[in-house]
Amino acid sequence: MNASPTTINEMQQAVRDVVRFHSGLFITQGVITTLLGIAAVILPNIFSVAVELYVGWIFLFSGLTGLVMMLFAPNAANFIWSLLSGALALFAGVLLLWHPIQGVVSLTLLLVAFFIAEGMFQVVVGFSYRSAFRESWGWMIISGIADLVLAGLLIAGWPSTAAWALGLIVGVNFITSGVAMIVVATAVRGALGDVKKTG
Repeated sequence: MNASPTTINEMQQAVRDVVRFHSGLFITQGVITTLLGIAAVILPNIFSVAVELYVGWIFLFSGLTGLVMMLFAPNAANFIWSLLSGALALFAGVLLLWHPIQGVVSLTLLLVAFFIAEGMFQVVVGFSYRSAFRESWGWMIISGIADLVLAGLLIAGWPSTAAWALGLIVGVNFITSGVAMIVVATAVRGALGDVKKTG
């Protein structure tokens, strides 16, 4: 069942209102994200290992939490599922932390897949919400296209690009996403100021 135009317009207006109300937070997040992205582009090898270790610790804690939670499983099926998922996450975390270089290669492949999905999503969202963000929807599309281009370049240079690509891709992604957040929030805030002046 298709949503009516009124419902879509209301949803778009609600998204715009949230961005307008919290524009300061969006701009702050955009600035921090952009600065982290610049640091990652300058030092891609270090950020590649840092991202890998970060993901390793997430898996490790997730696995430990899953194993603890299985004690509260109400039945055998849930117990087995919690045991398997917790053990798998714990195993993945230990491997990533024990062998960070090999982990960088594996995570780079996963990140390429993620950026392809994220890039496609940003392009679709940019076109879908262009009436809600008339001043800045193009930046969302540019950010998505940048993700897709980076993923394509990484695939073309594989496997020699694996050592530094993770940090570089994260850095460029952070920069484009951060700039997009700043531009969208600033444009929405500016539109609000124009409305107040004319009101």
